[in-house]
Amino acid sequence: MKTEHKRFKLWALLFCFAAALSACGGAEDPASTETVAAVAETTAAQTDGSAETSAAVAADSPVPATYEDEDLAADWSAENPTAIDLNAEAGPVKITAAGTFVLSGKLSDGGVVVEVSNEEKVRIVLNGADIRNASGPAIEIVEAEKVFLTLQEGSNNVVSDGSTYADTAEDAPNAAVYSKADLVVNGSGSLVVQGNYKDGLTSRDDLKIVSGSIEVHATDDGVVGRDLLAVKDGSLTVEAGGDGLKSTNDTEEGRGNIAIEGGAFVIDAGGDGLQAAVSVRVDGGSFDIVSGGGSANGEVHTDDQAWGIGMGARQPSESTAPSATATATTATATTTAADATDAASMKGVKAASHIVATAGTIAIDSADDAIHSNGSIAIGGGEWNVSSGDDGLHADASIVVEGGNLVIAKSYEGIESAVVTIAGGDVRVAADDDGVNVAGGNDGSSAGGRPGEDAFAGSGDYKLVITGGTLIVDAEGDGLDSNGSIEMSGGTVVVYGPTSAGNGALDYNGSFELSGGSLVAAGSAGMASAPSDGSTQASILMTFPQTQAAGTTVRVEDASGKEVAAVAPTKAFQTIAISSSGLQQGGAYTLYTGDTEIVSFEIAQSVTWLNESGVTEAQSGGPGGFGGGRRPAGGERPASPQP
Repeated sequence: MKTEHKRFKLWALLFCFAAALSACGGAEDPASTETVAAVAETTAAQTDGSAETSAAVAADSPVPATYEDEDLAADWSAENPTAIDLNAEAGPVKITAAGTFVLSGKLSDGGVVVEVSNEEKVRIVLNGADIRNASGPAIEIVEAEKVFLTLQEGSNNVVSDGSTYADTAEDAPNAAVYSKADLVVNGSGSLVVQGNYKDGLTSRDDLKIVSGSIEVHATDDGVVGRDLLAVKDGSLTVEAGGDGLKSTNDTEEGRGNIAIEGGAFVIDAGGDGLQAAVSVRVDGGSFDIVSGGGSANGEVHTDDQAWGIGMGARQPSESTAPSATATATTATATTTAADATDAASMKGVKAASHIVATAGTIAIDSADDAIHSNGSIAIGGGEWNVSSGDDGLHADASIVVEGGNLVIAKSYEGIESAVVTIAGGDVRVAADDDGVNVAGGNDGSSAGGRPGEDAFAGSGDYKLVITGGTLIVDAEGDGLDSNGSIEMSGGTVVVYGPTSAGNGALDYNGSFELSGGSLVAAGSAGMASAPSDGSTQASILMTFPQTQAAGTTVRVEDASGKEVAAVAPTKAFQTIAISSSGLQQGGAYTLYTGDTEIVSFEIAQSVTWLNESGVTEAQSGGPGGFGGGRRPAGGERPASPQP
């Protein structure tokens, strides 16, 4: 199973544009700052407001996992070990006393059972062990304070359970390796886990993977830590019919978390790649995640683009069944709505409360949202390559991006939340609908329209805030769409699209206050918007008499001939909004396409509307049109309903 990384190279070409007189293919590196910036000067300083947002997120963020010295220790030679030759054993091997036990050989049936005092610790060393149990777990830890599963250096080990269990009670074991105590996996050997019944590797308390090469094949979930699933290092390959990595405790405060410090992960999950009952934290590691068969297996969305419908947050979509696997999974989960929701979820990374990432290399190809939180998402670093059958990033409450490189190569909507803050990093989004959607009300955009997912509160302060970083959007729907307001004080924003008249490169229901940074938004003319008149940094919006071909360079020079801005949109466009610190009220400027002079003008106010004849009057009205925003072509549309 490999993610198609070639598509990310194509994505880089899609977004290549020049800051000088040429489009892609110039001498400059298309990934460089000079190429990404669409104007001569870019302000990337963060505001005090963004710092407050960052502090608020940090105060409520999940903390990294902690490891005791004994968790890291894989050398057992001085522990007076007991050797167990599994070839000589018949039936279950029972460990009933604390100590270190070295297992080698093959146990054809019966499994290994650990049952000691809940104040005692046990180390099981797998040293060329093959353990199978046709009617229950291969390794079952009934009781202990903590168990260490050490993979001896140079050893290859296999554990496998049966497809049916003798004990099928609700709280009975359900995994090839099943522990009711804290479980730590360490050592540098390898382990293959075959979960034929349901799950692969499970702890009902904490599960910590310190090191080792682990391969898990599971009918249902791959690796589960009820209270905590933590990974420090090693390699983990998971093929699961259900979720790949999972924590499940949603009733006790401080539990139900996934915390990853490092390691190499390859996850192919029928359900979610990572699913946490509370939070997910990623501070390193490399990830290749495919969930639900990948983005090609996502639902087909259809939207009504008539006036007043489909102009704000998107409307519920119609769809076909995503796959035979998903259909079968959904059909078996009919007992409760919650069961159905869980069974049908096919997200890359999912958490009920928080997702925080500070580092790592993450590739996600998901049928549903690539990264989804019912609360907040905070990205402070890392290299992200995301393809989604639905949202690239979705959080019910807030999304903050402060660093890293985030590429959403494929999505229905790119970034969606009630509050979105871009304070740093390099963010690039391709979307079949809206690029960035700040929405309120109930959003029916989740795959299958499942209740309780992709939902927003019915009222609130919906806001897109941009204080730094780079945001490049290629959207078929609205480029930046806010059911509330937009505030921009720094950073670089470039929007390509839409090409249809029923959407706009900029769309907002309140105001767009622009006080700094660099903005280029090219798209159709039907619902074109500019920043609000109350902005303190000047902007222009040029409407051409005909649609301009993709790759047409638009250049603005001041009276001295100095270039203020230049961009060659990658898609056809009829309007283009430009703002930078180089545009000053009282200044005289000339706009060119290529080397052809189109119009000369003076800036007399914060927003200047232009056509080939010169300065024109803005026609306010409709969502985003108050205070200088939208000027519909051929008439005003009615206000779009809240979703």
